[in-house]
Amino acid sequence: MESEAEEQRAEGLLVPEDTYLTSGVHIGTQQKSASMKPFIYKVRTDGLYVLDIKQTDTRLRVAAKFLARFPPERILVVAARQYGQKPAKSFAQTIGAQVFAGRFVPGTMTNPNLMQYTEPAILLVTDPAADQQALREAMNIGIPIVGLCDANNETRFVDLVVPTNNKGRRALATIYWLLTREVLKARGTVESDEAFTPSIDDYEAQL
Repeated sequence: MESEAEEQRAEGLLVPEDTYLTSGVHIGTQQKSASMKPFIYKVRTDGLYVLDIKQTDTRLRVAAKFLARFPPERILVVAARQYGQKPAKSFAQTIGAQVFAGRFVPGTMTNPNLMQYTEPAILLVTDPAADQQALREAMNIGIPIVGLCDANNETRFVDLVVPTNNKGRRALATIYWLLTREVLKARGTVESDEAFTPSIDDYEAQL
């Protein structure tokens, strides 16, 4: 009986469970923050915390529906980490959002005199720690923050946490690829999973 229930649960995921596992979406860090405790499934013998992919999956759906409610050009995606830059750009280009990949210029959301000044309605950060400056500015202007959070992230200022490995190349590609597909589906731009043609490979950063 048990295995049947397990199978049904696994089938309810956005992608086969194997896709999540082989891309390492669930592999966390060796430290965990108190705020990420609810999303941790177990700790491995090598001390790495393992994230609960069912929660990742659920949160991805919620995040996509939430993002889809905003005008695309008012969504700001930020990725300072090297492996997050390509997937973040691909996501932003496909859904029509703004993106800052690489160094985030302080004052981007708070200083109207800056050339790159922008007034987003929502911020998506690839890593609340690496993208701290953007996070702080979003808090200053009072917009909601969606964050891809690893086991060691501090989530105090993140309104919507998507628990995931936010350091791995393949993991980031998978998360942003799924987020793109789900946002487009929520908007009605894409009818079905099959109608979304890019592959995870298209989103993966080159070594």
